[in-house]
Amino acid sequence: MVSRLIEALQRLPGIGPKTAQRLTFHLLKQPVAEVQGLADALVELKAQVLHCSRCFNITDVDPCRICRDPARDVRLLCVVEEPNDLIAMERTGEYRGHYHVLLGALSPLDGIGPDELKVRELLARVEADQVREVILATNPNVEGDATAIYLAKLLHPLALTVTRIARGLPVGGDLEYADEVTLARALEGRREM
Repeated sequence: MVSRLIEALQRLPGIGPKTAQRLTFHLLKQPVAEVQGLADALVELKAQVLHCSRCFNITDVDPCRICRDPARDVRLLCVVEEPNDLIAMERTGEYRGHYHVLLGALSPLDGIGPDELKVRELLARVEADQVREVILATNPNVEGDATAIYLAKLLHPLALTVTRIARGLPVGGDLEYADEVTLARALEGRREM
């Protein structure tokens, strides 16, 4: 039983064998009620959380809170890869439009093409909501860049503005510690002051 739980915990992202073992032995020391509370929370999470039928964010009510908010600009659409990216964007408090979650990024080596993402739904939504600007906020890596380029090519003929979030140096970072690619992207994304 102990080894079964250790193996199950290792399947979680960021959990290696030693961490899985520590978590297992920590749980063994806890009262049954606490462990049962954790188990109930996991089962409830899986049973009650679903993807919003409009934006594909995670939610317990469909459509989600953001899609139902009348104060948000429906003609401004930010495309992200995963629900946790949406949460990061929301933490800024700066964005007041709607979102579209792709539920992944293009990765041919992993067998993820456009049909595995919510691309068709994005195109239908852009047309139905008469979106005027799509902000591509995919991750700054090979898969995210490929996804952004692919989407930009699909969206370009639709007579709307397609933008990509700027990339560069983190606030409080020192230039001497930044890699060349980050510095180059910071230069590309510069704006007038």
